[in-house]
Amino acid sequence: MKRMKKRTGVIVLVVFLAVLVALGYYSLSILKSTGMGKDRNLKLGLDLAGGVSITYEVVGETPSAEDMKDTIYKLQKRIESDLGEDTKTTEASVYQVGDNRITVEIPGVSDANAILEELGTPGKLYFIKHKDSDGNENYSYDSSKGEYVLNKTIDELQENGGIVLDGSEVKSATATYEQDQTTKASEPVVQISLNDEGTTAFADATAEAYADSNDTIGIYYDDRFVSVPAVQASITDGNAVINGMSDFSEAENLASYIRIGGLNLELKELQSEVVGAQLGSNALSTSYMAAGIGLLLVFVFMIIVYQFPGFIASLALILYTELIVSILYLFDITLTLPGIAGIILSIGMAVDANVIIFSRIREELRDGKSLLSACGSGFHRAMSAIIDGNVTTLIAAAVLGIMGTGTVKGFAITLALGVVLSMFTALIITRLLMQSFLSVGVDNVKIYGKARPEKRLEFINKRFLFFFISIALIACGIIAMIANSAMGKKALNYSLEFSGGTATTVNFDKEYTIEEIESDIVPVVAKVTGDNDIQTQKVNNGNSVIIKTRTLNLTERESLNKALEDNFGVKEDAISSENISSTISGEMRSTSVRAVIVAVIFMLLYIWVRFRDFRLASSAIIALGHDVLVTLTMYALFRLSVGSAFIACILTVIGYSVNDTIVIFDRLRENYRSLRVVNKDTLKDLANDSISQTLSRSLSTSITTALTITMLLILGVSSVKEFAFPLLVGVACGTYSSICIATELWYIMKVHFPGKGGLDKQVAQKKKPAAKATKENGGLVV
Repeated sequence: MKRMKKRTGVIVLVVFLAVLVALGYYSLSILKSTGMGKDRNLKLGLDLAGGVSITYEVVGETPSAEDMKDTIYKLQKRIESDLGEDTKTTEASVYQVGDNRITVEIPGVSDANAILEELGTPGKLYFIKHKDSDGNENYSYDSSKGEYVLNKTIDELQENGGIVLDGSEVKSATATYEQDQTTKASEPVVQISLNDEGTTAFADATAEAYADSNDTIGIYYDDRFVSVPAVQASITDGNAVINGMSDFSEAENLASYIRIGGLNLELKELQSEVVGAQLGSNALSTSYMAAGIGLLLVFVFMIIVYQFPGFIASLALILYTELIVSILYLFDITLTLPGIAGIILSIGMAVDANVIIFSRIREELRDGKSLLSACGSGFHRAMSAIIDGNVTTLIAAAVLGIMGTGTVKGFAITLALGVVLSMFTALIITRLLMQSFLSVGVDNVKIYGKARPEKRLEFINKRFLFFFISIALIACGIIAMIANSAMGKKALNYSLEFSGGTATTVNFDKEYTIEEIESDIVPVVAKVTGDNDIQTQKVNNGNSVIIKTRTLNLTERESLNKALEDNFGVKEDAISSENISSTISGEMRSTSVRAVIVAVIFMLLYIWVRFRDFRLASSAIIALGHDVLVTLTMYALFRLSVGSAFIACILTVIGYSVNDTIVIFDRLRENYRSLRVVNKDTLKDLANDSISQTLSRSLSTSITTALTITMLLILGVSSVKEFAFPLLVGVACGTYSSICIATELWYIMKVHFPGKGGLDKQVAQKKKPAAKATKENGGLVV
C-alpha cells in the first residue's frame, strides 16, 4: 500500500464526511416519510403499505383444477413481465378463490383503474383466417367504424376451420426492434413463438394466405381485432414477426394482448379495490428500530475487537446502509417485510469482508511488518477470499433472479444489491479511509492491534463427534416430520401461502385501523380457529376486513360467525367466506426449487474451477445441504410457519453457508502451498491450522450477524420473529458446518481419494523436483 500524501488524505476524509452526512440526511428523509413515491418513501409491499386487489371470474363452465393452476401461473408471469417494469414489483400474489375465481394482489400501487388498464382484461385470443374454404370473408373492414369486424361468430369460425390457433398455442410474444431489409432502419416489431401444435397449424394457414396474394390473418382479442397483418411468407418454424407498427408503444401493447390472451381460461373482472397494509406501520417502525440498534451493537463490537480499524469499518458500514436505502428508493424496488429482514441481515454480513482484511493486517503486524506494509499485504491477501465468497453468492443471486418468481426474485435483487455494495465499501471505501488516516498521522501500531499466535485446535480429531451431532439433529427433524404426519398434521406447518385456507370477508359497522384489527379482532379469530398464523387486510375507505386463516370446515365457520356477532355485533349476512388456494402456487414452488438446484450447481462449478479441487467443492455443497436440513429441523420441531419468509430464510442460509466455508478453504489453499510432504499427519495439521487461523473471523462475522437478527427477534412483530428465529439458527449452523463439517469432509476425501490435479497440481508447479513426495516415503503422490 502506497503512502498517500497528507493533503490528499485530508481531502478524502473531508469529502467522505460530506458524502456521509448528505446521504445520511437523504436516507433518513426516505425512511421518515410516510408518503408514497414523490414523498421520498420506499415503495413498500402489500404487507406493509397495501396495494390493489383485483378479482376475476372464469367465463363459462366451472374450470378444471389443472386449467386454474395453469392460468394462475401464466397470470403471475404476465404481471411480473409487464407490470414489473412500471411498478418495480416482484411480490405480486395470484391465488384461487372458490372454484372459479382468481385474485391478484399487487403491492405498492394505489390506482386500481390504472392497473386494470395496464393489465388488460384476460380475454380469449384467436388467430383468424381472412377467408373460408369457399372464399367468403370471415372478417372485413368497416369504414364507418374505422376497424375490422367479424362477419361470423366465433362458434361458426370454429366449425368451418376459420380459427387458425388460439392464445394457448403461443409460447411467447415480445416487442423489439428489427432492421428493415429495404430501408435498413430499425423498426418496432412483435416477435411471436408458437408451440409444436401451433407451428403446424400456422404453417398451413400462412402458406395458404401467402399464396393468395399476401392475404391477411387477423389477431382477435377481447371481442375486437388488435392487428390484421399481411402474410409475406410461409412460416414453418413457429417463429413469426409482425411489423408495420407506428411506434414501440404500439408493439408493446400488441405483444401484451397476445401474452395475456395465452391464458387457458377467459376471465372477466368481478371487482377491484384498494386494500390496506396487512401489518400496519408498527411492523415498519419496529424493523427500523431493530436495524438502528443492531447497527449500534455492531459498531461497538467492531471497535472493541478491532480497535481503530473497527472504527473505520463502522464508518464504511454507515455508508453501506445509506447506499442501500438510497438505491432501493431510486430504483423503486418494492420492499416487503422479508425483504426488510434480509437487508437488516445483510448489514450484519457486510462487516465480513472488513473482518477478513483486519485479521490479515493483524497477522502481518504480528510477523514484524511495518504498519503501511501490513495494511497493503492485508488487503492483498484478503482479496481472494472476499472475491470468491461474494462471487459465489452473486452467482446464486443471478440464477435466482433469472429463474425465480415472486419472493425468490425479490430476495435475489436485495441479495445482489447487498453483496455488490459490501464489496465496494470494504475493498474501496475502507482502503481509502485507512490510507487517508495513515497519511494524516493516525499510525500508532497499538491502536491497530496485533494478532496473537494461533493455538492449533484439534478439530479434525473430533470429526466423527461433529458428524454424529449433525446426523442426530437432522434425524430429529425427519422423525418430527414423520410424527406430525402420523398424527394427522402436515409434516411441516405450511402457511396460507403454501397450503391455502379460508378468506372471511366481514363488513363491520365502523372502520377499524390495522392496529385495532391486530389487537381486537385477530385474538377473537385465533381463539375460535386455533390458528396463530392469521393474515388480515382492510379495504381502504370502507368498513370491510378480509381475514385469512387455515381452511375452516362448516362448523368452524359457523363458530367464527357467532364469535364475530357476539363480540362486534356483526350480522351473519355481513359475513362471507370462501376457500382460497395458496398464494405461492405449485408451479412457483417447483420453479423456486429448480432455481435453487441450478444455483447450487453453478456455485459447485465455480468453486471447482476456482480452487481446482472437486473435493473442496463437494465439501462446501454438502455443508450447505447440512445447514438447510438443520434449519428444516427447527421448522419441524417448533412448528414454525412455512411461507414466503421460509423461502427467503433458506436462500439466506445457503448464501451465508457457502460464503463462510470459502473463507476457510481460501486459507486452506494458501497453507497447502507450503507443504513439503503430503500425508495424513501433514494434512491433519494443515486442516487444523486453517480452521484455527480463521476461527476468530468466523466467530466475529457470526456474532455481528447474530446481533442484528437478535434485534429482529426481540423487537419485531410476530411474522418477523418467525423469520428471525430460524434465520438465527441457520447462521449458527452455517458457522458450525464451516468449522466442524466442511474442512473435515475435505480431509476425509483427500486421505481416501488423494487423486491428482487440483491443489496438488498447484503445489507441484511451485516445488522443486527434489521435494516430491512418494508412496515409499509415506506420502501421498503429489
